[in-house]
Amino acid sequence: MATRPDLLQGEIRATLVRMTLPMMFGIVSLMLFNIADLYFVSRLGTQPLAAMGFTFPVCFTVISLAIGLGIGTSATLAKLLGAGDHEEARSLATDNLITVAVLTLILSVFFQLSIPFLFSLMGAGEELMPLIFSYMEVWLVGSVFLVVNMVGNACMRATGDTKTPALLMAGSSILNFCLDPVFIFGFGPVPAMGIQGAALASCIAWGLTTAVALYILFQRKRLLILQKMELARFMSHSKRVMKIGIPAALSNMMTPLAQGILTYLVAAHGAEAVAAFGVGNRIESLSLLVCLALSMTLPPFISQNFGAGNVQRVKNAYRLSAKFAIIWQTVVFILLIIAAEFVAGAFSEREEVQNLIILWIFIVPVGFGFQALTFLTASSFNALHQPMRAMRISIIRLFIFSLPFAWIGSQLFGIQGMFIALVLANAGVAAFSFNAMNRYICKL
Repeated sequence: MATRPDLLQGEIRATLVRMTLPMMFGIVSLMLFNIADLYFVSRLGTQPLAAMGFTFPVCFTVISLAIGLGIGTSATLAKLLGAGDHEEARSLATDNLITVAVLTLILSVFFQLSIPFLFSLMGAGEELMPLIFSYMEVWLVGSVFLVVNMVGNACMRATGDTKTPALLMAGSSILNFCLDPVFIFGFGPVPAMGIQGAALASCIAWGLTTAVALYILFQRKRLLILQKMELARFMSHSKRVMKIGIPAALSNMMTPLAQGILTYLVAAHGAEAVAAFGVGNRIESLSLLVCLALSMTLPPFISQNFGAGNVQRVKNAYRLSAKFAIIWQTVVFILLIIAAEFVAGAFSEREEVQNLIILWIFIVPVGFGFQALTFLTASSFNALHQPMRAMRISIIRLFIFSLPFAWIGSQLFGIQGMFIALVLANAGVAAFSFNAMNRYICKL
């Protein structure tokens, strides 16, 4: 059986590659998870699909909390493991998973009680409310499993093991894909439950994979232990994780807000521009897949070496990742240029939309390397226990560069000007973040 990568002594390039490849597989499986839900619900008609669309902000808030807590857990745990303090690492991991479960339960109850107010505020009509209720009342109960599962996976990544979390993510996606049609449309003794069935399928998939994750953490990783409940210790552990986790969660929540504002700016140029921009967003998520996976595997490497005092390995890993991001995304850009007409034709039959997709491909991906460098820098700051520096980068990227640049470009030069402005914005924030990181690590 293959051993997990040695984060403290293994060759840096080989170690990061070995950790990143499984995470790419896991991220793809999560994308397929979401596509499966949308596909099966779309078979029910327009109203269930619209109801599911309204649930996105609330669901993403819970997921953002999970991502933030996962980042905080991974950074804190990996630093302890790097320093050789395994007993404290086990104690913190145990307390933290309890904290995560309790926090998610509280948030779930709050959203359950707020469903009528929140969705009315978002503009959901009376005809959609029963569908939204039926989906969210189940999804919110299951969200406890989702969050505990994600944070449990972060605990595993902190040890350098990315293969097991990737397999759990894939397993959850496969379970969801198999259960979706059973609970949505009915099968044998199982009645058709419609949109509520989609939520139930997700909850069962999360619940089963969470049980497996907890078993692995307790039995194989020895990261969960039976210990006496001590409030002072419990609060101390929670504070250490939340110090990184809350800013990271807030940073994640900013992204859909900014994306909504960008879509609003694009809408001024017509429905064809919105369609093309929507296609562009999907292309962007796929194009950044490798660097996104790297942004999940680089932090445990940095945190462990930071905890062990291997500062030079931290510097080398960050600079190697930054160089890779620029080179890799340049290759992706060239491939997109070559395939531009095929991609445009695959997503739309309308010539106006195809032309705008091609325009997007020839401009916006120029900035993908800069964009990847920016989020790798933010994740590295979190790994170095500098969450406010990471959050500052997110705020500057979205509200100092991206949105103002996009608005100015759109006003002066139309949709093409907006696309060019997004590239310039990515270049500007990448230069800022790279400089900030280099100045910080030179002081370590």
